[in-house]
Amino acid sequence: MSNDETFAAAYREHYWAVSRYVARRLDGRGSDVEEVVAEVFTVAWRRRSDLPPSPLPWLYGVARRCLANAVRGYGRRRRLLDRLGNDESAHGTQVVAGPGSDTPGDWVHEALARLSPADQEVLRLTAWEELAVDEVAVVLGCGSRAAAMRLHRARRRLRAEIDRLQTTPVATGTATPRRDILKEPGHG
Repeated sequence: MSNDETFAAAYREHYWAVSRYVARRLDGRGSDVEEVVAEVFTVAWRRRSDLPPSPLPWLYGVARRCLANAVRGYGRRRRLLDRLGNDESAHGTQVVAGPGSDTPGDWVHEALARLSPADQEVLRLTAWEELAVDEVAVVLGCGSRAAAMRLHRARRRLRAEIDRLQTTPVATGTATPRRDILKEPGHG
């Protein structure tokens, strides 16, 4: 199979997986997702002779680097807008969540958000993308043992953050256990 055919097959087979990978990390910002995915496959086209036989982990690695570039670009634009005084709050478009807007599982996302970006990524690769440790190693550009150790440490840190969040202070100054979130309704 030629390099062009290899690329075309990878594109057809993995376009939606790469799109989901990017969308989950950009919280569904549609036009941004399309831009990053386009960049991923542009890089894959330029490097089509480097595509491995199982290209999905390799494509995730490219997507990870494209996302990092995009996030840096968003940060630069945000800082520029802030310097110009043109942010959403100045125009009254800031949306504030109302009381009771917590959805089940928000505490898991909160615990995940408290982790380093590297820990978040290794956990997402295994949970969201359902990659094996060997595939995670390809995405991260490290060996399988290093990927397994990173995953182990990230899981340990996530557990610590979840444990930390299970007890939260309330207005009276006492602590309220949040273990009830982990129980099914009607099981006391």
